[in-house]
Amino acid sequence: MRAITAAGLGGPEMLCLSDGLPSPEAGPGELRLKVAAAGVNRADLLQRRGFYPPPPGASEIIGLEVSGTVDQVGAGVAGWAVGDTAVALLAGGGYAEQATAPAGQCAPLPPGVGLIEAAGVLEVAATVVSNLKAVGLAAGETLLVHGGAGGIGSFAIPYARALGARVFATVGSAAKADYCRQLGADDAFDYHGDWPAGLAAATAGRGCDVILDIMGAKYLYSNVASLARGGRLVVIGLQGGRRGALDLNALLSKNALVTATSLRFRPAAEKAAAVRAAVDRAWPLYATGALRLPPQRTFPVAQAGEAHSYLETGSHVGKVILVF
Repeated sequence: MRAITAAGLGGPEMLCLSDGLPSPEAGPGELRLKVAAAGVNRADLLQRRGFYPPPPGASEIIGLEVSGTVDQVGAGVAGWAVGDTAVALLAGGGYAEQATAPAGQCAPLPPGVGLIEAAGVLEVAATVVSNLKAVGLAAGETLLVHGGAGGIGSFAIPYARALGARVFATVGSAAKADYCRQLGADDAFDYHGDWPAGLAAATAGRGCDVILDIMGAKYLYSNVASLARGGRLVVIGLQGGRRGALDLNALLSKNALVTATSLRFRPAAEKAAAVRAAVDRAWPLYATGALRLPPQRTFPVAQAGEAHSYLETGSHVGKVILVF
């Protein structure tokens, strides 16, 4: 099969399309997909640079989500047949013509979503749905999403609105702020400025019940300061570093919670539960139109390096997709 391989750790120029690689075989409880497209995520950029290695036993090939057609069904798998279309959540191996995943980490395409476009749906849906479910975001509460115009934010804003929450976001430009408002955000704040002050004014000083954070250390102090009493900070990314000072007194005074999760390193059973939650809670919203696909930028798989360079600029809105 063909797949994207890396000549070494480093920049996007290290990626190339290689041929003649061995095809993976579907083991017991697994499906193999003929990959139509693969989602490109920030975690992929980190893996390329050597900062986010795959779990033990996972493919060294980059790629955490794909869409495609089932071409092999492993022993003990029920409910799937060769020829079915699916999306899959992977621990690695997505930038390849064939990829395997436990059947529990596979799902039918969302209603009304095409095969190529679906490649960018499952990772964000499973991440957002499982995390907001875990911290109990409820109707009437307030959510802050950092990076509101990216893949996570493009899903989280309309999803949280469908749950009945107020939603705010941070963004990098006025155009992206407008985009977030179009998605349903009550307001969006430029993170180049004093976004905590803007948020405090918008919430009349109360703060947010839940913050979904992709930045990590850089925003830790401001995030805790921006929580309401009983608020929950969920760290799902470390774009702003992994080590920061935590004001425990601020947490005590607010009876607040800080938690951090990574979808990639969860056990298979937890990943399967996250996929089921996404299908149960989000797929019906695609059917009604409450959730719609964000803008997507597609690249031929041979241009994986260009796709990574584009994502690294931070200028994108929505998702980036590699197409086989």
